[in-house]
Amino acid sequence: MPATLKTITAMLIFGSIGLFVRHIDLASSQIALVRGFIGAIILLFAMLFLKKSLNLLAWRKNALILFISGGAIGLNWIFLFEAYHYTTIAVATLTYYLAPTIVVLASPIFLKERFTLLKLFCVILSLIGMMLIADIFIGLNSDFGNMKSVIYGIIAAAFYACVIISNKFLKDISSMDSTIAQLLLASIILLPYVFYENNSWSVDISSLLLLLTVGAIHTGFAYLLYFSSLQKLSAQTVALFSYIDPVTAVILSTVLLAEPMSFMQWIGAILILGSLFISQIFASKNA
Repeated sequence: MPATLKTITAMLIFGSIGLFVRHIDLASSQIALVRGFIGAIILLFAMLFLKKSLNLLAWRKNALILFISGGAIGLNWIFLFEAYHYTTIAVATLTYYLAPTIVVLASPIFLKERFTLLKLFCVILSLIGMMLIADIFIGLNSDFGNMKSVIYGIIAAAFYACVIISNKFLKDISSMDSTIAQLLLASIILLPYVFYENNSWSVDISSLLLLLTVGAIHTGFAYLLYFSSLQKLSAQTVALFSYIDPVTAVILSTVLLAEPMSFMQWIGAILILGSLFISQIFASKNA
């Protein structure tokens, strides 16, 4: 399969995850734990099939960063999955895509990157977009579920931003190695919390099949496609293809689930995705 098609397929799969999670009759923490475990196992089998070995020395050298980012991945999934339950998949996904904005705001502190006027402009655009998505300008109090989803989405975005920033500190470790370690650690870190919650693991066959799909297809298979294409495509191309994910989520939400979006929410979606696109275009020109 060509690298371009692999990336597009992975993004389409990522964009559809909300449809599956919405109908799994388990707590968000349980879904996140199983997703991480199944995804890691599939990637491990993929490495065996490709006759590659884990770089355990690199794991040890990056142990602290992998632990932090693994925990952040698990918490990021929990809050994102919670967001799906309180509002439309489109609103939850678009709020979650504030993660790059949070990275831009945090980069001068953690990565010593310069905060430019262009970055400020993109941050303002995305924040206005978030407020439009949340219906803040027309009275958010009328829809508490939407507000709760936006809060969960922002928290999920913050944890994902933590993952992005943490990954900048990883040294001498492949993307596949770091991802397997992070997925395993996410499951291990979530395990005590899941048992503390003491939620029932009793599910019907439909939820079980959806859960296995999220772990095997949306995590293991999609990550495998994504990482196998990274070496053959430029970083700018991969970044631009990443917009397929939220666009897919919005289209599936409105077309398949008939979840409504107001005119102002569509404007908010355009502002959020537009700010990311502008930032990426200028970043690629300066690279």
